[in-house]
Amino acid sequence: MQYRTLGRTGVQVSTLALGAMNFGAIGRTSQDEATAIIDAALAGGINVIDTADRYSQGESEELVGRAIAGRRDDIVLATKATMPMGDERNHQGSSRRWLVTALDDSLRRLGVDHVDLYQIHRWDPTTSDEETLSALTDLQRAGKIRYFGCSTFPAYRLVQAEWAAREHHLGRYVTEQPSYSILQRGIEAHVLPVTAQYGLGVLAWSPLASGWLSGAVRAGREISTHRADVLPQRFDLTIAANRARLDAVEQLAKVADGAGLTLIQLALGFVTAHPAVTSAIIGPRTMDHLRSQLAAADTVLTADVLDAIDAIVAPGVDLAPDEKHDTPPALLDPALRRR
Repeated sequence: MQYRTLGRTGVQVSTLALGAMNFGAIGRTSQDEATAIIDAALAGGINVIDTADRYSQGESEELVGRAIAGRRDDIVLATKATMPMGDERNHQGSSRRWLVTALDDSLRRLGVDHVDLYQIHRWDPTTSDEETLSALTDLQRAGKIRYFGCSTFPAYRLVQAEWAAREHHLGRYVTEQPSYSILQRGIEAHVLPVTAQYGLGVLAWSPLASGWLSGAVRAGREISTHRADVLPQRFDLTIAANRARLDAVEQLAKVADGAGLTLIQLALGFVTAHPAVTSAIIGPRTMDHLRSQLAAADTVLTADVLDAIDAIVAPGVDLAPDEKHDTPPALLDPALRRR
C-alpha cells in the first residue's frame, strides 16, 4: 500500500480508502460481512474508512462503528451529512441547525466521540457558505471533528467557499470528494486544478464507474451486477451513452491485457496517477470484491499506458454526462433561467 499526505493536514492516508456505502440495506451486507471486509482492508494497509449518515439511513455508520470498536485511533474515520434523513424538511442541508444535530447522530451511531473528517455531502444552495463554515469551525473547536471537507462541489463553489473562509476568518475545507474514473473525467478540466491550487486533498469516489470498470460489464455478456439491479437505466445498452461506455471498456480491457493488468488495476491505477488525487475510494460489497481491488494497491501505470487511456477517453471528457452530480442548480431548475 502507498500513503500520501491528505492535503495540507499532515495526516498520512492510504491511496485506497474503504467506502462503506454498501454496508447495510443498500448492499445487503450484514454486520459479520462488514466486519470481515473492514478487518481485511485494515490488514491490507488501508487506514481510511469513509461512510455517511445517508447510507442505508444510518445503518452503515452503525455497522462501521461496531466493526472498529477498540481500534478507532488506528483509523482515519470520515463521514458526511447534508442529504435528507427522513421526511422532515429541516433534517437535511448544511445549516448550523442541522449539522449540529446530524453530527451528534453520526457520533452516536459510530460509537465515537469525534470523527477525523466531516464532509458536506453535496452543496446546499439554500445555505450560505458563511453559515456552513461557521458551524463546522465551531464543531471543530469543540473537538467533535478534526477536519472538514466537501463532496461533489463544482469548482466555482470550492472557490467561493475558500473566499468565504478567508473573508470571515473561518476554518476552510481541507478535502473534496468528487466522482472520478476513466469514464468520467470531467473534473480534470476545472475541479482538480482548483483543488491543487488551494491544496485540498482529493478522495475520489466511484473509481470503477459504478461497476463498468470492474470487469463484470463486457460485450456479449449478461450484465448481472448488483448496481445494474438497483439502477438498470445506467446499464441499458439501448441508450447511446451506455453503448459508448461499453465500447470504451472493450478498448480499455485490451490496454489492460497488454500491460499485464486487470481492468480493476488499470482503473484504480489511473485515478491514483493524477497528481491532484490523494486516494481512490473503493466500495466492496463482498470479500471477493475487496481482494480484487486490494490487488491494485501498488499499481503504477507507465506513461505509454496512460497515453493509451487518453486515446480512448480524452482528458476532461464525461462519457455519461447525465450522471454528473455537480450540475449547477441553474441548469436543473427552469425557474432559475426563465422569467
